[in-house]
Amino acid sequence: MAKAAAFICSACGAAHAKWAGRCDACGAWNTLQEESAKAGPGRAPKAGRAIPLSGLDAEERPAPRAASGMAELDRVLGGGLVPGSAVLLAGDPGIGKSTLLLQAAARFAARGLSTIYISGEEASAQVRMRARRLELSDAPVRLGAETALSDILATLEAERPGLVIIDSIQTMWTDAADSAPGSVGQVRAVAHQLTAFAKRRGTAVILVGHVTKEGQIAGPRVVEHMVDTVLHFEGERGHQFRILRGVKNRFGATDEIGVFEMTGAGLAEIGNPSELFLSERGQPAPGSVVFAGIEGSRPLLVELQALVAPTPHAQPRRTVVGWDGGRLAMILAVLEARCGIPFAGLDVYLNVAGGLKIAEPAADLAVAAALLSAREGEPLAHDTVVFGEISLSGALRPVSQTENRLKEARKLGFTSAILPEGGKPGPSGGLELTRMGQLADLAGGTFGAG
Repeated sequence: MAKAAAFICSACGAAHAKWAGRCDACGAWNTLQEESAKAGPGRAPKAGRAIPLSGLDAEERPAPRAASGMAELDRVLGGGLVPGSAVLLAGDPGIGKSTLLLQAAARFAARGLSTIYISGEEASAQVRMRARRLELSDAPVRLGAETALSDILATLEAERPGLVIIDSIQTMWTDAADSAPGSVGQVRAVAHQLTAFAKRRGTAVILVGHVTKEGQIAGPRVVEHMVDTVLHFEGERGHQFRILRGVKNRFGATDEIGVFEMTGAGLAEIGNPSELFLSERGQPAPGSVVFAGIEGSRPLLVELQALVAPTPHAQPRRTVVGWDGGRLAMILAVLEARCGIPFAGLDVYLNVAGGLKIAEPAADLAVAAALLSAREGEPLAHDTVVFGEISLSGALRPVSQTENRLKEARKLGFTSAILPEGGKPGPSGGLELTRMGQLADLAGGTFGAG
């Protein structure tokens, strides 16, 4: 039978008749991959049936959830696993995805949820070796090693489990797509069939996904739209901390995080991540500032470290780890334009301690304080937290959940805070609050710069 070739965009899933360097649908470059599909005679559309309709005022019972007993995982899932939901877990190779899911499978199974673990990357013996290392050999988890989706679905139809873990979706293949495993068409087809099975049978399905070198989930972007929840497992190889971050969740809050520590016995939950991230903080030093942030619904204190030094190069370096490099450039421009503090001829290095990645604008003021402290060689008080957003005019803007940030700081023994004016004042709880309206107040009043 003749085959028709098509080129599919791995970013958006759009089909093209011929290869091009740029996708016309989404504008991404070098994302078109060749995919062949069996060409056959067209079929007449099947007659449909009327679907039941209901009003917006119809009462629906909240979806029941199965809790794993791992508080950090349940927090990110929104309180537990919803039956019939599809969850996509992605992360760098070796970050601990399989370890986390094997521990979670054992917890769910121990609580009475029928659990099947399907491995497409490792043999059953390798998974059992990991289970023995994690002391999970006695867990009532049923294990299988297979990559043919038709065989997997036939097994699941017969077993009717409550939870299925597929590790990983890039290794699975189906006859519905005539291409190699891991290709755009195969990943899309496999994800569609597994998601349809989850909705049809009420079985929760967790899919493990690979990531590209840019940190994006490999495969077509449409897979993220198919599933109900998308989780990213983050961390640096040099740090023992691992962050489970909810990027999408139809059954709970997004941007919620769970914190784990990688140990010899597997992943251990961290109940108080603020204390852990600050545990290695030493004596007061120039460039060290504690930022009171919010990740999801959780307040989190983390140390920001800055180093400013004369550069031997014609072009000064700007190196950032754990924060947005473009936002650092903006803060440096505001310091120079609004406060008269130049950073020309100076290398600037900024690091978020502990391997955490920060995205909220509330870190602006803490970053500026770290840069000024490093440039002037004056350490900030050891018991002070800083947070606030900086506008291009140099004005400081208040941020949300000020009270929760101050409460977390007070709980960890901090006695003072630097924050913007305005917003809801709220109770200080015994903290000495220094409110500022302009970035120049921080530069001149606290560090004597400018």
